[in-house]
Amino acid sequence: MEISVIASSSVDSEIGSWDLKTGNKLLQFKPCASPAHGLTAVGEKFLAASQLRKESASSGSIFYWSWNKPQVEVKSFPVESIKALTANNEGTYLVGGGTSGDIYLWEVATGKLLKKWHGHYRAVTCMVFSGDDSLLVSGSQDGTVRVWSLIRLFDDFQRQHGNTLYEHNFNEHTMSVTDIVIDYGGSNAMIISSSEDRTCKVWSLSKGELLKNIIFPSAINSVALDPCGSVFYAGAKDSKIYIGAINATSEYGTQVLGSVSEQSKAVTCLAYCADGNLLISGSESGVVCVWDPKSRRPVRTFNLGKNPVNNIQVVRKTIVANSNKAQSSWKRRGSLMPPPLEKYERSGEDAMDGIVTIDPPPYSDVPAYSSYLSADLIDEQVKELQQQGSAATEIELERLKLEYKRSLQMNDQWQKNYENLLQVVMEEEQIGGSN
Repeated sequence: MEISVIASSSVDSEIGSWDLKTGNKLLQFKPCASPAHGLTAVGEKFLAASQLRKESASSGSIFYWSWNKPQVEVKSFPVESIKALTANNEGTYLVGGGTSGDIYLWEVATGKLLKKWHGHYRAVTCMVFSGDDSLLVSGSQDGTVRVWSLIRLFDDFQRQHGNTLYEHNFNEHTMSVTDIVIDYGGSNAMIISSSEDRTCKVWSLSKGELLKNIIFPSAINSVALDPCGSVFYAGAKDSKIYIGAINATSEYGTQVLGSVSEQSKAVTCLAYCADGNLLISGSESGVVCVWDPKSRRPVRTFNLGKNPVNNIQVVRKTIVANSNKAQSSWKRRGSLMPPPLEKYERSGEDAMDGIVTIDPPPYSDVPAYSSYLSADLIDEQVKELQQQGSAATEIELERLKLEYKRSLQMNDQWQKNYENLLQVVMEEEQIGGSN
């Protein structure tokens, strides 16, 4: 399967794109000057990047590029400068971490700001979703790593009672957190964070505690996890890519197994491609290098120019080819791209127009805390697909029909809850009146 490598710089230039297998240069996107961890592929839909804030700017900015056009398609202007930017696997949500420590969660299809909360005391530097998209892990300049449950974030009970919104608060780093990766262990997953304090720390998600503290000779800018789960790679300021042992017996100490190779300048970002088991690195020299981790030799290199590379994304070729089908949810608005992101949260009924997070009653056969599209929105998408009438839409059509059925079930459940609540209130009023 063909795979594209996407890379950006903090300097106002272009986003480079190359075919990983052939090495051919693909479409270049411009202009872009993105901070570290500010570049992300939004599911199968498009490319998004936060932009470094200019002194004259009154707000932050986030740009969208479709896969087949080099120019910016959509510009959004959040209330503050966004540093870290990430999307969930399906590309339904986009999350931005602000310089103030606030975190913003948008619905991509509508641009609605669904939730904003204060995540850290200083700027959010990096974020990553868990494999099942149920958790968001964020790192900050204040040295903390926090784990957020999307279910809990939308639980008004937690907010009203002043409970902490995060699941875990890891505060062992003494300097800024530079990168975070999470493995595919579900609730037993491990989280690896890197920092300017020259350490990488391995955390247990189930236990909520530190498992390993690995010390390196230099500050670590980025990490990438080997799919086998026994080692990870750490890109350092001293221009080396170190190999760290996850399952070492010592709980505290230097567990460095060597290095892949040495770049000419500091290694700024890493990515791992499971197809072919390739490690990809970017450096301040402007070079993107593809490595064979076993032989520790470079396979090929890409050049972004003289500008330092600070972001790398690995994108499957099939995602690019099928982008038009994925964009169908907002074609009815007369555009191939979604609308700009909203600056502020909506209040009242408007806030719950598209996505509803619910807690079903006990013994209900409806999955707890599921996210549902509104029935009207699903109905529009079904009609649109039926009009297209091509065989390629059959799978999507069946999925939407199932989602529509689930949405109607939820409407019925809410009606029953309302009727039960109304009955309880009337009985209490009758009792109060007789007394």
